[in-house]
Amino acid sequence: MTHTAKIYGSGLYDLAMEDGLVDVLMEQLQGVRSLFRENPDYVKLLSEPSIPKADRIKLIDDAFGAQCERYLINFLKLLCEHGLVQEFAGCCEEYTQRYNADHNITEATVYSAVDLTDAQAEILKAKLEAMSKKTVILTQKKDASVVAGLRVEIEGKQLDGTVKGRMSGLSRKLEEMTI
Repeated sequence: MTHTAKIYGSGLYDLAMEDGLVDVLMEQLQGVRSLFRENPDYVKLLSEPSIPKADRIKLIDDAFGAQCERYLINFLKLLCEHGLVQEFAGCCEEYTQRYNADHNITEATVYSAVDLTDAQAEILKAKLEAMSKKTVILTQKKDASVVAGLRVEIEGKQLDGTVKGRMSGLSRKLEEMTI
């Protein structure tokens, strides 16, 4: 995330806090971010300097005017006017980080060779919440290199419960003992 994205995303969060719209904007930001991911040509269109700004602004009004909070629409227009639409994802990331910090939420990514069952995911989530004392948003990713077990990334830490991780740990301990 760029410095510009941090400033803009944080500014939007501060504005939303002042008017009690943090939750509403969080939901809408995620929706717009998904739309932008699914339609990268639309983002290119909003960033195209050969299209007059007024036309690009109208595209934002037409697409989001009736569905989104005015702060979000004006934020998108501001990014468009300053040629910063490509920073939107980073702005969302900063907003989300601030939101999660204020709401005692953390994100965890679990890597496994196969998808966890719903029951397994719930058990893991409960353990991570007990460990971190925060609400955990769990994301699952398949990783063929994870032969057995799980690898979890949470709050900048990596918890390696894979066979490979355990073997590496044992190797390190053996090396320390022989020195």
